[in-house]
Amino acid sequence: MNSTTPTPPCPPMVLVFSASDPSAGAGMQADILTLVSLGCHPLSALTALTVQDTVGVQSVQAVSAELLEQQARTVLEDMPVAAFKIGMLGSVENVIAVAEIISDYPEIPVIFDPVLASGRGDELSSEDVISAIREMLLPQTTLLTPNAPEARRLAENDEDEGEPSIDVCAQRLIEMGAQYVLITGTHENTPKVVNTLYGADGVIRRDQWERLPGSYHGSGCTLASAIAGCIAGGASMEDAVHDAQDYTWQALAAGFRAGMGQFIPDRFFWARGDDNEPGQNEEKDDGKTDGA
Repeated sequence: MNSTTPTPPCPPMVLVFSASDPSAGAGMQADILTLVSLGCHPLSALTALTVQDTVGVQSVQAVSAELLEQQARTVLEDMPVAAFKIGMLGSVENVIAVAEIISDYPEIPVIFDPVLASGRGDELSSEDVISAIREMLLPQTTLLTPNAPEARRLAENDEDEGEPSIDVCAQRLIEMGAQYVLITGTHENTPKVVNTLYGADGVIRRDQWERLPGSYHGSGCTLASAIAGCIAGGASMEDAVHDAQDYTWQALAAGFRAGMGQFIPDRFFWARGDDNEPGQNEEKDDGKTDGA
């Protein structure tokens, strides 16, 4: 009598649209490392090839929109995807291609890390790309994860109004179509890093984290991919944002300096026997504040 062996269940699958980083500090390689660390199976659609190291970006070559679309649609037709994660897109044509692809899968949540510049300040997205992002991707975004400078740049601020608060930027980004916005405070001049999650009704939660010394390559990629992985695994948005922040902080705290520039987060800190205590002082909003 023949017996059949049951097929093991598939891990959650996340399709990532992002650029290759040869240093594996940021970009597609960082996304893959993070998702694997969290028990997901990453699928990839490369948007650009970069020449960079831990010091900075030397050049960017966007992948053709046709090739980008072929990568994504091929795997989407073959495997079930639980979440999309979007990073740097490289060209207006690629923004259009990704927007068209995800519009065919409206039930899949979209986590979008709008990579506009490198950690050194190298320009990675032109104004035309940013304009296309506002028009075509933000209305389809479940969660947008900009740092404060990216949020201010995306929010189309008037030159006469001065620098708007992150609360104003979040409100504008939600009005543009993003369902949730998580603005990270790594670039703000505050004693602790304050990350704030916004929804249509204002602040959902604020989390404070110990500000670590040094500069890190790929922290934003790590956070956004960790959120995508948690959501793919079935977590709610609020729980995913909390757990991904904790994971990212620990990866940064265990970071290593492999080259002459920024530190690289250790996405597999848990496998190396280090017992880093989270640096979080959590504040959950009571729903009565506008976050000012």
